[in-house]
Amino acid sequence: MCGIVGAVTGRNIVPVLMQGLQRLEYRGYDSCGIAVHDQGLFRARSIARVSELQAQIDASGFAGNSGIAHTRWATHGGPVIDNAHPHFSLDRQGDRRIALVHNGIIENYELIRTELKSLGYLFESQTDTEVIAHLINHLYDGDLLHAVEKAVKRLTGAFAIAVICKSEPHRMVGARLGCPLVAGLGHGENFLASDAMALSGATDQIIYLEEGDLVDVRQTSIRVVDRNGISVNRKIDTVSATAGPAELAPFRHYMQKEIFEQPGVLADTLIGSENLDAGMFGAGASEIFKQINAIRILACGSSYYAGMTAKYWIESLVGIPVSVEVASEYRYREPAVNPHALVLAISQSGETADTLAALKYAHQLGHRHSLAICNVGVSALVREAELSFLTRAGIEIGVASTKAFTTQLAALLILGLTLAKLRGHLTPEQQRLHVDALRHLPAAICRILELEPQIMAWASLFARKENALFLGRGLHYPIALEGALKLKETSYIHAEAYPAGELKHGPLALVTEDMPVVTIAPNNSLLGKLKSNMQEVRARGGQLYVFADADSMVAPSDGMHVIQLPEHHGLLSPILHVVPLQLLAYHTALARGTDIDKPRNLAKSVTVE
Repeated sequence: MCGIVGAVTGRNIVPVLMQGLQRLEYRGYDSCGIAVHDQGLFRARSIARVSELQAQIDASGFAGNSGIAHTRWATHGGPVIDNAHPHFSLDRQGDRRIALVHNGIIENYELIRTELKSLGYLFESQTDTEVIAHLINHLYDGDLLHAVEKAVKRLTGAFAIAVICKSEPHRMVGARLGCPLVAGLGHGENFLASDAMALSGATDQIIYLEEGDLVDVRQTSIRVVDRNGISVNRKIDTVSATAGPAELAPFRHYMQKEIFEQPGVLADTLIGSENLDAGMFGAGASEIFKQINAIRILACGSSYYAGMTAKYWIESLVGIPVSVEVASEYRYREPAVNPHALVLAISQSGETADTLAALKYAHQLGHRHSLAICNVGVSALVREAELSFLTRAGIEIGVASTKAFTTQLAALLILGLTLAKLRGHLTPEQQRLHVDALRHLPAAICRILELEPQIMAWASLFARKENALFLGRGLHYPIALEGALKLKETSYIHAEAYPAGELKHGPLALVTEDMPVVTIAPNNSLLGKLKSNMQEVRARGGQLYVFADADSMVAPSDGMHVIQLPEHHGLLSPILHVVPLQLLAYHTALARGTDIDKPRNLAKSVTVE
């Protein structure tokens, strides 16, 4: 994750901005920076800790009445000073006109970069962020809000930005799509941040900006404009001055909030993956990946289902065998050992007792190479493994994992594509298509989230049931398992998942008109088989609830309820299809009145056997 904090005020705002950066350090970062307006734009950046940036500021007497600050994970380009935020764009006189910070990924940055280079703009970094700064500068006509409004219409992807301009010293403009951004209201000063926690101590009056919003921040006013350019009033929430990193507003539960955070955290997880460089997984990964001839995945719960999905991806893309083990079972059996296999351990917390013990057991058995996919960089699992990849989902409060699961899937697909590239199984054109699809993923998730009202209607029906079946085929069978797990965890409805082809081997005996059957219907090579399985359910009076791709030719009819997803994304389809299943579980639990964030008998991190 990366973080934003900005302010417009009549006092020296640098201490508030630096405090905001300190509050955002929990997200992890590899560079940080600050830019202020003081009769011009000035900047300090560091590729060390926020404390080192503070030392620079203390030594220089750095001050200003308005400014922006940022913590960053390495994005397009490595963790070097030139790539650190904020980024500048110069006017024709060579003076710094625009300063900008950005969270997210701009999918079409290369096209815009080429265009701006032809117009004479010079690029100092490898980032997609610098493209936004130059584009706003190019469109600037004396009104910063108008320039930002025109610029964001050119951007494809997910973003949250905060911008200041030399010509307008008491103004800051922000915009968001797919990444969180909040505005804070103070007394004679106003703020922007990626997280309300960054503003703790500065203000407790927070506006949670909605998708597509732009915000015009001045010293004594805040104006919000929606994606259609219309001024709107957004609700002001009062948050605790000691608020933690996971403010709820405007959501009712952390689970719902975390479902809607997925575009942003997926964008963060994908940062730096555009070249499919094995170095993302640690020093020596390239040589290790060349040596392995198999993969053994160890995981529990949702992470296990992520591993099952990865088996389909990796065997198809790379052509090496993949086995997926429940960690609590693996650690107590005597498995055959292949010293040339990569042991891949998956865990959100990195402290899951069974997974950690299973990885240690694999090392004791003689497995030489290991990789951890985890959300916590300082965890025991990461320390135990030879290589690691961090998923950057941020803190997840809800016990039922949502954003941690989808970021694991993204990381596993990146692994599969990286192995395929390293072994010569991807042509340059195939690589480009896969990377473009990954860049589009946050925006595609945003479109899925717009289906929430339709899913709420289904949830009101599910809430009256006590049993449910989930069906999927191929890549989507593990997603059906995850959907069933989410429903049982949150609503306490007994839910089971099966490969659709297994219906006739037993589960069909359970089908009645009182048994809802949730079916995942992507438009892939198994769709015809899946349609036959759905007919088997209908013939027994079963009620089908189908999440279908728009082009899958599955139409609603008697006993067949259909919600169409906007797009089909091939290999990425499992990540898209799990989101409506998460929403179905959440809203069903909401209708049943359960303790959604803290389901009975369950804990967030299972650190005991």
